Amino acid sequence: MNNRGIAIAGNMLVDNVKTVDTFPNIGMLANITGVQRAVGGCVPNTIIDIAKMKAGIPLTAIGLVGEDEPGQYVIDMLAADGVDTTLVSRTNKAQTSFSDAMCALDTGERTFFHYRGANALFSPEYIPLDKLDCDILHIGYILLLDAFDARDEEYGTVMARFLHEVQQRGIRTSIDVVSDESGKFAETVVPALKYCDYAIMNEIEAGSVSGLPVRDESGKLIAENIRKTLEQFMAHGVKHRAIIHCPECGFCMDAEEGFVAVPSLNLPEGYVKGSVGAGDAFAAGSLCAIYQEMTASDMLAYASAAAAANLSAADSVSGMKVADELKIMMNEWERKTL
Repeated sequence: MNNRGIAIAGNMLVDNVKTVDTFPNIGMLANITGVQRAVGGCVPNTIIDIAKMKAGIPLTAIGLVGEDEPGQYVIDMLAADGVDTTLVSRTNKAQTSFSDAMCALDTGERTFFHYRGANALFSPEYIPLDKLDCDILHIGYILLLDAFDARDEEYGTVMARFLHEVQQRGIRTSIDVVSDESGKFAETVVPALKYCDYAIMNEIEAGSVSGLPVRDESGKLIAENIRKTLEQFMAHGVKHRAIIHCPECGFCMDAEEGFVAVPSLNLPEGYVKGSVGAGDAFAAGSLCAIYQEMTASDMLAYASAAAAANLSAADSVSGMKVADELKIMMNEWERKTL
């Protein structure tokens, strides 16, 4: 393991987390039982989670926020966990992005209302490759970074071109995707896969890319289609590991180890306080494990513990634990039966 660290680029925003007793039908009322502000988006969620693991990995955040109080809040929160914010840029052309996250107390599920703001202006111009000194660059979310999602005649998307340029500098690349209903999954994500060392996403996003149903009419996971989707991703060019996570299980197709599946941890009743940032926590666990050269199986086990830790808090980062505690969880807690 080298010590060049991990850089995480992409969406940076403020999450206004509101806990409600239940999701109301249209025109009906639900009670807000709690209000909390936290950082959100791919960069803060993922990088602060890794920082809280205290695994000794140098961390650099890359993104764009507004010249406003929320933007300073994001920078301050990153710096408080020891993250290098030198490559976080600021703009007076847009406000800092934010999401209103509505978390249902009865189910733990969440829905987001998102303002793109400064993230819509974030482009490769804000990432000076000559100053980028890391082992892995993780970027997300595809489908929520307008300038990166734009078409490129040669590469398919600006994101694909950017990832290729990063790889040419000897840096491993990793992507994450947002759950989006635009219907543009395949045309926007597939070009990037060719220039990814790692691709991490949930089952809904992955199925939207492959076009294969990942659940049957009853909601049961179709594991065979998960495997076929991972095979597709590798065929599209993912170099090392394609990773899919869902509430029941984590799946990986590794270029050397093949197909691996590790069920999620069995969590006690009342444990889940919210699921904001659970996918980012899984990605954080995966990246930490990859950096530490864990096997695919151990990576999925560690990532599932990171996701479980995240579920213990209403916001996106407060539930994360140090690496030693996560390893106890991954090795000693019971797992679900598929």
